[in-house]
Amino acid sequence: MTATLPASAAARRPGRAMPLIARLAPALFLLLLMVLFTALAPRFLSTLNLFNVLRQVSIYGILAVGMTFVILTRGIDLSVGALAAFTGLVAAVVAKGIVDGWLGFGGHGGHAWPLAALAAILVGGLCGLVQGLFVARLAVPAFVVTLGGMTVFRGLALMVGNGGPVSGFDEAFGWWGRGMIGPVPVPVVVFLAVAVAAAFVLRATRWGRAVYAVGSNPEAARLCGLDVAGVLTGVYVLTGLCAGLGGFLLASRLNSAEAVAGTQYELTVIAAVVIGGTSLYGGTGGIVGTVIGTLLIGVLLNGLVILNVSPYVQQLLIGAIIVGAVTFDMLVKRQQR
Repeated sequence: MTATLPASAAARRPGRAMPLIARLAPALFLLLLMVLFTALAPRFLSTLNLFNVLRQVSIYGILAVGMTFVILTRGIDLSVGALAAFTGLVAAVVAKGIVDGWLGFGGHGGHAWPLAALAAILVGGLCGLVQGLFVARLAVPAFVVTLGGMTVFRGLALMVGNGGPVSGFDEAFGWWGRGMIGPVPVPVVVFLAVAVAAAFVLRATRWGRAVYAVGSNPEAARLCGLDVAGVLTGVYVLTGLCAGLGGFLLASRLNSAEAVAGTQYELTVIAAVVIGGTSLYGGTGGIVGTVIGTLLIGVLLNGLVILNVSPYVQQLLIGAIIVGAVTFDMLVKRQQR
């Protein structure tokens, strides 16, 4: 009896330890990368470079916040990069007054940034709603819906921009992408505000808990009376809203909006969410992990650029990290069974 208890406890110990390791792994890996790049290139740790990293990852981060909700429900959204390009162009044609000519109100000369930002966010939310209805009400696989959405939104962006860029915005519009609040870039402040709001929704609201429940076991959630289709539709609307905000900030930062913007953003965003510990099997993860995953991607890319590593190798490393993170997630799930 006395020999059996320690043995069984030892057998359970690895299974209990794995979730803790899974939670801490992204933060430890981020710390390790920062130490490594600082040792190889001391200017990596300069204040200017760190703020550059934060500015570069802020738009990825906003998209990743929305993607976290989708992945928590076992879904995926491959259209966020194309939707950001499309909504960026929507913001651009509103800000430049081009849309007025289309509507028969030519000669206005353009609109202020609030209307442009609102148009981008609302169009993003509407696109997310359409995709969510296909996934939740018609039971079309999310992969298929959002893969098609990626092509549709890229085509719409080409139509809105007539195949070319729309550029040359006023100072107030550009402040959102290139301005500063004290020493902190504005997009970073927006990213943190979105992340805090999303974390509150996930952890402190009934809808946030429903997202976890649907992702953990959709059938059990339905039997408990949850509106599973409503939750699924809602997460795609939220992702669309985040893509709209990201598209507006991207156009502002670049002082230009074009259909090729946001290319391959979806891969980087999914990588940030998965590396941050949100499981592709749903029901596990959160916004804090997504923020850490986003920072990890940003630090990795910035460090490789400073070390003059080839862009091809950068893509290879990100791909390898995604595969590693998913494999690690599978091992954790296997240990928990």
